[in-house]
Amino acid sequence: MPAAMETNQGRTMVLEAYADTILPGEKRWPGDRAVAGVSSGGGAVAAGALLVLRSVEGGMAPALDALADGIEEHARAYAAETEIELDPEVPAFVSLDYPDRIRLVQRLTDPTHPEREAWISLAMFSVIAFDAAAHSNTVEALAAGHVGLNIIGFRPPDSDGLWRFDTYSYGRQLAQPHPDTTPSGSPA
Repeated sequence: MPAAMETNQGRTMVLEAYADTILPGEKRWPGDRAVAGVSSGGGAVAAGALLVLRSVEGGMAPALDALADGIEEHARAYAAETEIELDPEVPAFVSLDYPDRIRLVQRLTDPTHPEREAWISLAMFSVIAFDAAAHSNTVEALAAGHVGLNIIGFRPPDSDGLWRFDTYSYGRQLAQPHPDTTPSGSPA
């Protein structure tokens, strides 16, 4: 195992680079190697992908070291196959340029890949962090300026902390409420 992978920091970088490949963002600082910086604004990493992956509730935490090591194995094989010289100072996947990260993730998530479900799961957790701030209370995430919720236009609650929608998402009411629906919108 390369020296870069002997620490939790190396595995963290690999998982961040994977999440950034799924939903890219801008570099967090000039020398950031995990986040490729191919997009402006925050991506999956800024949205908390690692917090979601490491959460007990998500169920992925026990497998993360093995998944990071697996990404590394695939990255080294990909680099050898494509004759890419890897930077020994960082993990192999982090060393890949963004287009090569994309190509490798496409291979890993291809319907014919035997490990596809694991790599799709990592991708889904990245998306969940961005789209839902699953690691945080929604009201608190909105107040803190969660990048994903802001980008998708997630509306904050009313002043009393409740969400009310005075217009319909399709621009018109699609059906009449059931006659036994309570005033709060709950079924009787």
